[in-house]
Amino acid sequence: MADQTELIGRSDVDDVEAILAVVNTDVDELVHSVKDNADAIFTWDYEKGARAGLNKLYEKAKTSQWNGSTDLPWETEVDLEAVVAQNFLQNDSNGLGFDVIGTPFEKWTEKQWMELGIESNNWTLSQFMHGEQGALICTAKIVETVPWIDAKYYAATQVMDEARHVEVFARYLDEKLTGHYPINAHLKMLLDDIVNDSRWDMTYLGMQIMVEGLALAAFGFIHMMTTEPLLKQLLRYVMSDEARHVAFGVLSLQEYYQGLTDAEMKERQEFAFEASVRMRDRFLQQEVWERMGVDVKTAVELVMSTPTRQMFQMMLFSKIVPNCKKLGLLDRNDKWLRHRFEELGVIQFEDWVDTGEEYEQFALEELAAQQNAATA
Repeated sequence: MADQTELIGRSDVDDVEAILAVVNTDVDELVHSVKDNADAIFTWDYEKGARAGLNKLYEKAKTSQWNGSTDLPWETEVDLEAVVAQNFLQNDSNGLGFDVIGTPFEKWTEKQWMELGIESNNWTLSQFMHGEQGALICTAKIVETVPWIDAKYYAATQVMDEARHVEVFARYLDEKLTGHYPINAHLKMLLDDIVNDSRWDMTYLGMQIMVEGLALAAFGFIHMMTTEPLLKQLLRYVMSDEARHVAFGVLSLQEYYQGLTDAEMKERQEFAFEASVRMRDRFLQQEVWERMGVDVKTAVELVMSTPTRQMFQMMLFSKIVPNCKKLGLLDRNDKWLRHRFEELGVIQFEDWVDTGEEYEQFALEELAAQQNAATA
């Protein structure tokens, strides 16, 4: 089995130099190709509902579609500087969360702080958009490769969901913000690995459990922190879909993993750990610091040490850890993945509600009920 250096390219998960050494070398390319090694699988067993959990999810998805063009208030005016100022005020922070005395930020002007806030928003939503395209491609692959008709039915609805997500994030960036950032190198490597793997369950694990699980947590965090009403509503709509997507992975893999050997489960544990580290690394905003003219290593080291960033990094795993536990990944093979999550400082989420049961709470009907209660 691979050791930690082979899995993530370094022995220390917090080695900043090693993290920053991973760069995107084709930022100017319009098209990126990845070899997909999987077989397309037909099934002649068309019995709908053989897997009751997946059938329930499919029926839910059919009635939960929304239109990104007409269901969001795109006429909303977004004043970027006002939004950044309001976010700083609401969250009682300059956007960094540490004392700037003695740092490269000590003599920054209000204009520079404002520019940082705007660029951070651009970067964050750009990475969400790229990740949603990754989900679009991976879910189309699941339709091809999963051997169960109930899973194919549901995965087809998720392809539509992901297309809608790419659409709304791209439109928000184009119409309300000031442009796109290229895909972060760590996110790109992870998406490439997920697409490249020939095993259908690894596509599930990488995308449905890891990437979508982190996205659901990240969207929730940004939804809570932002003061911009259009973005808040956009994220809430996307979250209603994402919760179903993660539940899809939990319901499918829970059955499949019960029949795997320890050696096969170890490969899944290692992949889950590698994916966790790559996703954590992608949120350091290296590209923003470069654009702002700040020494990237200095900025990343300062930000990584702040309580706000540490809380954010940990909360990203609030969906992943309980879902991995439900799948039996934490404790197989002498608790290998549990020990890795302990090292990352995220094991405390293991007993939080897993998304296999939670997705109804994110439904748009629930959102409507909350809105009606607020205006009553």
